[in-house]
Amino acid sequence: MTIDLTVAIPTYNGQSRLPKMLERLENQIGTEQISWEILIVDNNSKDDTAKVIQEYQAKVPIRYSFEAEQGAAFARLRAVREAKGELIGFLDDDNLPAPDWVAQAYSFAQKYPKAGAFSGQIHGDFEVKPPENFERIQAFLAIREHGNKPHLFDPDNLRLPPGASLVVRKKAWCESVPNRPTLTGKLPGLMIQGDDYEPLLYMHKAGWEIWYHPDLHSYHQIPHWRLEKDYLLSISRGCGLATCQLRLINANNLQKPIVIIRTLLGNLRKIIRHALKYKGSLKTDVIAACEMEFFWGSFLSPLVYLKKKISI
Repeated sequence: MTIDLTVAIPTYNGQSRLPKMLERLENQIGTEQISWEILIVDNNSKDDTAKVIQEYQAKVPIRYSFEAEQGAAFARLRAVREAKGELIGFLDDDNLPAPDWVAQAYSFAQKYPKAGAFSGQIHGDFEVKPPENFERIQAFLAIREHGNKPHLFDPDNLRLPPGASLVVRKKAWCESVPNRPTLTGKLPGLMIQGDDYEPLLYMHKAGWEIWYHPDLHSYHQIPHWRLEKDYLLSISRGCGLATCQLRLINANNLQKPIVIIRTLLGNLRKIIRHALKYKGSLKTDVIAACEMEFFWGSFLSPLVYLKKKISI
């Protein structure tokens, strides 16, 4: 039987998070005419993730796969290899889908056949109230609310959806995305982001469209510690540190020096402008401080790229 859609869930130490999410998937509506499956990719968990999955397998058809190479990018690659669906809907283990998430994903793919990938609205489900003006940096925590009309993303300017709540065509991925990623995702002691953008840039280069689907809703659970200043600063800089490597993915050899120079000069201007605008408040305004960390990360990103090239 042909599978229309695989819901792929990469997880690392997801023992406490998976049950709530699997309950949401158990109760999906409007799927009577859709053939779909659940695939969980255990990315080298050290807790009882596998045991939790086994317990759910007794009542819900769930396929389990293990990926020993650490990093979200490797877990996604494993999911693509293992998925039986023509569509693959990625959900992080802390990302709760709306009751019609599967139905919305399937229907949008039928309506937009040139969409190699699409994502929807990802709302914050906060354990504690976020700081004032948090919406300015909420994208760093994969919260995206882009209005109520479908539209194309802008890959050339790195305006792209995150890997959480992302739906891709397996054909588009397999035809476009290399078997080894440049960016691997967060690892212990390494917060460089961008691993979810990389496959989308390859798909874009191959001619696939990347869409925003406003009726595809999910909710990103944000525990209190992810709103603490040190974490926010770290992830903001991590998002910036991927900037140059992402811009270079589809650049040819003649374009690469130009991309590096533009990244350095463009972000140096942003750093100076931001410092003048906020002056002495950068120590007390956590949102402005996070924005500055992103600019610094982006400014340093060419050095990260060059260091990586030298070490290869």
